[in-house]
Amino acid sequence: MARIVCFGEAMIRLAPPRNQRIEQARSFDVEIGGAELNCGVGLSRLGHSVEWVSAVPNNALGRLLRNRVREAGVGDRYVIESDGRCGLNFLEFGAAPRPTEVYYDRVGSSLSRVTRKSFDWATIIDGAAWFHVTGITPALSASALLTTKAALTAAKASGAKISFDLNYRSKLWTPADSARVLADLLPGVDLLFAGVGDAATLFTIPGPDFPTVAKALQSRFGVAVVASLRREGDATRSERIGGTVVRGPEVLESKWHDVETVDRIGAGDAFASGVIHGLLSNDATAAVETGAAMAALKQTIPGDLPLMSVAEIEAAVAGASVRVKR
Repeated sequence: MARIVCFGEAMIRLAPPRNQRIEQARSFDVEIGGAELNCGVGLSRLGHSVEWVSAVPNNALGRLLRNRVREAGVGDRYVIESDGRCGLNFLEFGAAPRPTEVYYDRVGSSLSRVTRKSFDWATIIDGAAWFHVTGITPALSASALLTTKAALTAAKASGAKISFDLNYRSKLWTPADSARVLADLLPGVDLLFAGVGDAATLFTIPGPDFPTVAKALQSRFGVAVVASLRREGDATRSERIGGTVVRGPEVLESKWHDVETVDRIGAGDAFASGVIHGLLSNDATAAVETGAAMAALKQTIPGDLPLMSVAEIEAAVAGASVRVKR
């Protein structure tokens, strides 16, 4: 299996139980999550050696994060302790017609204060087969953007494959700022995770379907593969989930998975794990099917992290029965 490096921020997630409003809450369920870490946990579950690169405060909240990261099977030896604070997000689960909503409290976080000299990227990425980051990280601060650029430069120089998930967050930056920055970061990326909505918002790339948009993204930025999670149905309870991978002229779509949603957060990151896993073996069919199965399974699991086994993933790919196991 491969050595993989993921770079990004993780936050502590606080969610009231039983679909309560935050203003009703007397207690919160505590989870951790962050796009790059979530993806790394999925890859670790698939048997890869994963290192998460980040910054946390030197306090109990930072230790909570690192403890949970190690519990999930991801290495933290390149996580530094720095000034700043631990980012928080408050998650209020919806029920139709009320949508799920996330409230961020992350300004001044430790990762937003890193600099290009905070990490020895040549050493960190040496020997890695893959490097993964998302558009969230460069959105955190000007210094986080410079650090992301340094990481991408080192990954390219090392020969590692690079994946980048657009993950546009309107609460972090504007479409114009995001488009300007990403136009500089994306050329040469090997795998881009994007959706029709983000492509239209950031790059004014219209299209009647995802393959059309993906081919435009390939042409504009020179990326080898573009992938996207597909959804149909009610976002709060019942959905069908699938995935699409576009590699050059090749368009591959997974089978659909019927999902009874428990927690929608992190499904896209689980999808990314499966796609990267498949492409590490140069198997685009396995990539799209594994990604879709992992995204579907993730929505049945509370929390951001894709805590699932290889056997469960393989069973989902095969379309196994959901009858009670005894």
